Amino acid sequence: MEDSVIYPGLEDHPHHALLKSMSNNDYGFGGILCVDMGTEERANRLMHHLQNGTQFGLMAVSLGYYETLMSCSGSSTSSELSVHEREVAGIPPGLIRMSIGYSGSLEQRWSQFERALIRMQENANLFGSKAH
Repeated sequence: MEDSVIYPGLEDHPHHALLKSMSNNDYGFGGILCVDMGTEERANRLMHHLQNGTQFGLMAVSLGYYETLMSCSGSSTSSELSVHEREVAGIPPGLIRMSIGYSGSLEQRWSQFERALIRMQENANLFGSKAH
């Protein structure tokens, strides 16, 4: 299983050119970032590490706040949809949506995110592939 980042600011995103043509160069590509962790369990574990281990942000059902907020869409905002409807909408079970807040620096947030990923990897090594 391969994790992936979904962000139109990345050049390999299918809608990058369209967003770039519409966006203001001074503001970048926006503060919503999606990470697909493959499974809901892995998504929840990463959010746990991000919230409790590195203080990256807070788990929430809404993404409107000045702090960084995150949500596993399949088990929160889109949980009323059937599995088939989520598949059609392109919402995989491990999708985490993050609204990057404006408190703290980008470097601080990136460091916190990396530390959470490292903790997940360390746990996977301690408990075998089931924790990965």
